[in-house]
Amino acid sequence: MIFKDLSDFLGTHFIYTYDNGWEYEWYAKNDHTVDYRIHGGMVAGRWVKDQQADIVKLTDGVFKVTWTEPTGTDVALDFMPNENKMHGTIFFPKWVQDKPEITVCFQNEHLDLMKESREKYETYPKYLVPEFAQITYIGKAGLDNKDVIAEAPYAGMTNDIREGKYFDANYHRLKK
Repeated sequence: MIFKDLSDFLGTHFIYTYDNGWEYEWYAKNDHTVDYRIHGGMVAGRWVKDQQADIVKLTDGVFKVTWTEPTGTDVALDFMPNENKMHGTIFFPKWVQDKPEITVCFQNEHLDLMKESREKYETYPKYLVPEFAQITYIGKAGLDNKDVIAEAPYAGMTNDIREGKYFDANYHRLKK
């Protein structure tokens, strides 16, 4: 599949591994919303649905996605799917670096805890993580597919997805 315009990018599901070894799964749900699961790194086990984001095409085949999480973490991702590359910059507040376990949950069910922690603990200095990543999976899930990010991450999940053991031909979960 070749990516050129935003319409090619939206509805796409990615798995990528940063050069530091952290593995993420990310879905461009629609033109203003993303879902994701974190499989490796300091907040492995965290997953989020319906995160509001700014999603734009920078040039043919290159897309930028930015958002601020309820934790106070800022994220900027540059996708170059035609080259299976991505660059992400994550700006973790000091409290997330110091107490990452608070964020390792299904965030949507713990928004009050995220906001409370953001107010209670130190924000600065931010922990900056700028990393290139290799995209290891690209799937066309379609827009607003509730099955893409619908359960907590588990060991081996990304391999199940890459090996075709997680979604059927219509991009719905095989096991519910």
